[in-house]
Amino acid sequence: MEIKIPVIGESIKEARILRWLKQDGDYVKRDEPVLEIETDKASDFVPAPADGLVRILVKADETVAVGAVIGKIEPGSPPATANGSSEVKTPAKAKEPILSPAAQRVAAEKNIDPATITGTGREGRIIKEDVLAVKTKPVASPAPPESKPIPVDPGQRETRQRMTQIRQRIGERLVASQQTTATLTTFNEVDLSAINELRARYKDKFKEKYGTGLGYMSFFVKAAVEGLKAFPTVNARIDGVEIVFQHFYDIGVAVSTERGLLVPVLRGADQLGFADIEKQIGDLAALARESKITTSHLQGGTFTITNGGIFGSLLSTPILNPPQCAILGMHTIQKRPVVVNDEIVIRPMMYIALSYDHRLIDGREAVQFLVRIKDCIENPERMLLAI
Repeated sequence: MEIKIPVIGESIKEARILRWLKQDGDYVKRDEPVLEIETDKASDFVPAPADGLVRILVKADETVAVGAVIGKIEPGSPPATANGSSEVKTPAKAKEPILSPAAQRVAAEKNIDPATITGTGREGRIIKEDVLAVKTKPVASPAPPESKPIPVDPGQRETRQRMTQIRQRIGERLVASQQTTATLTTFNEVDLSAINELRARYKDKFKEKYGTGLGYMSFFVKAAVEGLKAFPTVNARIDGVEIVFQHFYDIGVAVSTERGLLVPVLRGADQLGFADIEKQIGDLAALARESKITTSHLQGGTFTITNGGIFGSLLSTPILNPPQCAILGMHTIQKRPVVVNDEIVIRPMMYIALSYDHRLIDGREAVQFLVRIKDCIENPERMLLAI
């Protein structure tokens, strides 16, 4: 049986072999992961097509075309142990505990080492209830990807590092976006006092009932949906000389990972409640940061939200994510003096930005869309009452 680079998506033509999880000659069971590959969108594991012995034909770090034969599974049995039984060698990756997305999120929230948890799910899979039930010593949180230093030898003046395919693809798309769209950006600012009051009043009950925190992103996703419904052109895309109006709301939420910025998509965001949005964002972000995101999570999307504020950005101009025609940028929250009812007061304020393709969206629509976002955020009861 041949091991091939699988067809992952219509636009993906090649993949790079990140690593083999089995050594040449190791025994593997059918559907067990044998190698990890990276495309320009995500990384994924390739399962064994049958039981047998692995024969590696293409080494790690090689880039090959989709459909290429990179290895084989030859007939064979597990090596016998001292007592005569067969022993199956398992790759290091397979020894790691397997967590459900919900379990990943809860483990991250509680800062619990998954290795200390006994899974009760199918085939030992760790489920959310396992994480909630376990009492274990927490492990230290890992440093964020951006803080990892580049190894430098004494006296070394330069360091070269190969760009990942994802990083190369990100660069290509950003350049293409700048060259093929007529991008403009409009700005506004929002007062987060009402949302902060809601979160302070209900965050404990919300987490107790739904098992997830009540963050800012769910409010902005709901506000974006309201704005897209009011201004359908912002949710549209250009196809040749035609405008394609999309009557669904798949919202991409940008996630920073060690390998670059990924934008997993919330499907049917208009049908999701606040808790559903928070849970799905948490699950998708965990998958992205653990390199378990797949192309199915990234494809599509009618509108994108990016939050540079988590890194301290006060103001920025987001770049479009074609074929989408608009993107909303959130920024850091700062207490600033503002005038309310002719009085100067201190309020938690955030600058927001909307970059848009001027070929399709006029300035009037862009400004009104951003004002609608502002109105929904400053009066969240409108979203709750759908008015």
